[in-house]
Amino acid sequence: MQETRLDTARIRAARRVIDPVFLDTPLYRCEALEPDLGCEVSIKLETANPVRCFKGRGTELVTSLLADNGSRAAVCASAGNLGQALAWSGRRRGLDITVVASRHATAAKLDRIRALDAKLELVDGDHELARERAAAIAHRDGLRLVEDSLDIETCEGAATIGLELVDAAPSFDAVLIALGGGALATGVGHVVKALAPEAEVICVQPLGAPAMTRSWRERRVVTTDTTDTIADGVAGRRPIPAVLDDLLLVADDAVLVRESSIIAGMRMLHDHAGLIAEPSAALGIAAILEDRDRFADRHVVTILCGSNVDGDAYRRWTA
Repeated sequence: MQETRLDTARIRAARRVIDPVFLDTPLYRCEALEPDLGCEVSIKLETANPVRCFKGRGTELVTSLLADNGSRAAVCASAGNLGQALAWSGRRRGLDITVVASRHATAAKLDRIRALDAKLELVDGDHELARERAAAIAHRDGLRLVEDSLDIETCEGAATIGLELVDAAPSFDAVLIALGGGALATGVGHVVKALAPEAEVICVQPLGAPAMTRSWRERRVVTTDTTDTIADGVAGRRPIPAVLDDLLLVADDAVLVRESSIIAGMRMLHDHAGLIAEPSAALGIAAILEDRDRFADRHVVTILCGSNVDGDAYRRWTA
């Protein structure tokens, strides 16, 4: 396999740095989902931790490096989950963290960022505007800018999920991975292609936020002017070229799914598995729902990547 930016030896070493609260998360066959999906389904549950998402694996690496290098502060842009994770890991190491987010981001995520003692700055725009503002703050104040998916630590932290998959799971035919900026997809994809190359790596993105999927299909960066999806965690418009290069090496397919399928997936996970999933975490189930024939009688792993969702919105979507 042509080399990505990631390194398997570094990924293995990362497990010694990441707080154990984020590691060795549950992986189990969820038989209750299978009659409606028509395939064997295993869930990798990344929500039973202090920030209720997978992002802490990467921010543990980022903040460990910052602390080792004597840095005392960092700034990031976030739709909410990265900000929570960076705030948690930064507080643990005595770092001052600033998070820039859209004023329209999920309120529950913003509340948790504040509760974790980070400085929160809101912008009147989407995540891409938040990225621009975070870069400006970093330049003005001389802070370390943490860029999700571009910073290799965010990808290699997520990649430890892949190690746990290939070490613990019986053979699986495909892994379904939510696709946003690309840290989760490139991280897990790198490990799966290196250690279980017979398994398909399938990335899933909403139809209303298709930039990275279109970029993967066209093998060049494709941007969009807007996004329109409830899956705020994957609603980017401007793919990062270096991340796309990695994705092209590890992804076997990238698919787009409808909002109605995302909601149906959230509802199924709640009703049949007793799990609360934010919209991005239901993308894998949505992909199966939209293409049952493709996955029929196969063993599919889906990563439940986050459960940070506003209660009122969740109840409205899943009613």
